[in-house]
Amino acid sequence: MKSIKYFAVAATLSLASFATFAAQEVSQPTDGAQKIGVVTASGATTLDSLETDLANQAKQAGASSYRITSVTGNNLMNASAVLYK
Repeated sequence: MKSIKYFAVAATLSLASFATFAAQEVSQPTDGAQKIGVVTASGATTLDSLETDLANQAKQAGASSYRITSVTGNNLMNASAVLYK
């Protein structure tokens, strides 16, 4: 029974640590942040799905943060974001 508890705690902690590696949206990059690229997303119908798509791309690119620089569109939206490390 103790081993199940320890396994549950270890699994929870390991999942929590993966969440900390996600890129964070920022309004202004920190002084030491280096621009590492730009990503774009298109075809989203809500701002939430557009932001999620940009966040996923930033995470895949290894960015520690990103800043959304433009959003356009009415029914289908497009956006771009600058990635920082």
